[in-house]
Amino acid sequence: MVEIAKKPVKITETVLRDAHQSLIATRMTTEEMLPIIEKMDKVGYHSVECWGGATFDSCLRFLKEDPWDRLRKLRDGFKNTKLQMLFRGQNILGYNHYADDVVEYFVQKSVANGIDIIRIFDCFNDLRNLETAVNAAKKEKGSAQIALAYTLGDAYTLDYWKDTAKRIEDMGADSLCIKDMAGLLIPYEATRLVEALREGTNLPIDIHTHYTSGCASMTYMKAIEAGADIIDTAMSPLAMGTSQPATEVMVKTFEGTPYDTGLDLNLLAEIADYFRPIQEKYLENGRLSPKVMGVNIKTLLYQVPGGMLSNLVSQLKEANAEDKYYDVLEEIPRVRQDLGEPPLVTPSSQIVGTQAVLNVLMGERYKMMSNETKKILHGEFGQTIKPFNPEVQKKALGDEEPITCRPADLIAPQLPAYEEAIKDYKQQDEDVLSYALFPQVAMDFFKYRDAQQNKVDVSEADTANKSYPV
Repeated sequence: MVEIAKKPVKITETVLRDAHQSLIATRMTTEEMLPIIEKMDKVGYHSVECWGGATFDSCLRFLKEDPWDRLRKLRDGFKNTKLQMLFRGQNILGYNHYADDVVEYFVQKSVANGIDIIRIFDCFNDLRNLETAVNAAKKEKGSAQIALAYTLGDAYTLDYWKDTAKRIEDMGADSLCIKDMAGLLIPYEATRLVEALREGTNLPIDIHTHYTSGCASMTYMKAIEAGADIIDTAMSPLAMGTSQPATEVMVKTFEGTPYDTGLDLNLLAEIADYFRPIQEKYLENGRLSPKVMGVNIKTLLYQVPGGMLSNLVSQLKEANAEDKYYDVLEEIPRVRQDLGEPPLVTPSSQIVGTQAVLNVLMGERYKMMSNETKKILHGEFGQTIKPFNPEVQKKALGDEEPITCRPADLIAPQLPAYEEAIKDYKQQDEDVLSYALFPQVAMDFFKYRDAQQNKVDVSEADTANKSYPV
């Protein structure tokens, strides 16, 4: 047993990224964030997670904002606090694998524009898909945190987590995160998990979970007592439900103990007061649904993320087959087993769920197979912890040979072509990366940006003191 030193808990604040991604589909604007960051900068957080994940896509697609401009503005305001982002390994912030030159350039520009800590994960926990991003972060003097997507299953033993933690340390990571995206990590399992990780690594351990199943605060307490160093929390107006536990509650919980965070509850209360009207605004306009603010016990019963359950209901409703709901829930573990028992996280959760629906509706398993299922079985997403069902793989591939190397090894450099495609719209180096990840969405934004700037240029004398969206 590893000797555990009792020490103050460190807090990663998620209100500017995962909290509003989980509750209001990442719709908080930069304008809503900027007035409070001076106060947030005084708190003494370990870090503030404010970028990456779905923020990039949402900025361009829905808010007509430049995500790079958001990052620069946040960096200007947070003078004493480390800024953190979420990065999907070789997928970056998109949904496909990109060439190494794109991954390296994205990391370079993320750090140059203000990111200190890059949390890097892969939906299969295939560490090969993290190597380029980790090496790039180290090269740019950024802090590389490797996140393991937490899940349940025969293959995910404590020895598996311990051995993987050792491999992560050997890769050169600066810290390790357990990313419990579905809220499946229950309190006493957290104790066992952290103790196992402590046997495998000396890296700082961050625990990230969601309140979906109702266990998250208790899970954090047991994880900290077992030796975890950092927990991810959200300011109370955008906490709980499918978001993280409330920052203020966790700070108060550890107050006066050896784990005392040292954070000022009065200052946190002032910050919460700022976010409360924002919560009310999104409740009133319907973007924040009361459905995502409670506990969904089905998450634990079926070991399926809450967002995946709602997707299933939606798909069955469209097919007028809502009566097949429980049949699909029973089919999900079978499909997951056929596909190598991957963690259920974007994009694998959507792929497994959709295939389960198809199997049930068709009345015959794999009579119809989605393109994404075929991609998994072809090896385009990487290697799963268990082998694929050979019969299902044969049905998908026929005589085609599966990919066994790191998938990105087969992707030629992409940056030159992306540079050429946007040469008439490029205003900053970072534009090529926006286009690489979301070509159509980025191009629409570039055209919108040009139109806005042309309006400004028409009569500069009249508009010099006005602000325009960029």
